[in-house]
Amino acid sequence: MVGSKQSAPLAVRVTQRIEGARVLDPAVRALGPAAGRLIGTEGRRRLLQGDWLGHAIHPLLTDLPLGFWTSASVLDLVGGDEARPAARRLVGLGVLSAIPTAITGWAEWGGISRRPERRVGVVHAVANVAAVVAYTASWRARRRGQHAKGRNLALAGAAVAAGGGYLGAHLNEVREVATKHPAFE
Repeated sequence: MVGSKQSAPLAVRVTQRIEGARVLDPAVRALGPAAGRLIGTEGRRRLLQGDWLGHAIHPLLTDLPLGFWTSASVLDLVGGDEARPAARRLVGLGVLSAIPTAITGWAEWGGISRRPERRVGVVHAVANVAAVVAYTASWRARRRGQHAKGRNLALAGAAVAAGGGYLGAHLNEVREVATKHPAFE
């Protein structure tokens, strides 16, 4: 039966459970004021949410850390020993570029009013923080010459980032919570 919850893919069913998970509400309530402080003034909100661009800037910025990290993993898998320094630098650039990506993501989250989407946003953020922690540990391991450990941590980070990315795409594509110019309505 098309459209039934039984026929829905696992990722859809998990996302629907997250949307209905009231256990996340204390985190949603606790993080709301922090997002409000981040947004602060109307000018800062417009900047961080991408009003000046015509739609949310956060989805655009996600390409930076993901691109750096994916490139590092490609070098890890096919680049050989001579590619190790470049892979380490790419991991580091991914970690650094995750900072403005996270800030704009929290600004977007601060503009979400519906509780189910806010719940998904919290889990999306937790997954992405876990990915950044894994990639930071990968960068540190690589700096100490533990390249295999760094590679494995990066692959673990990629797996977690994929889950977080799925939830972010759900918010953007399915729930359409991203900032957009009225001309696109």
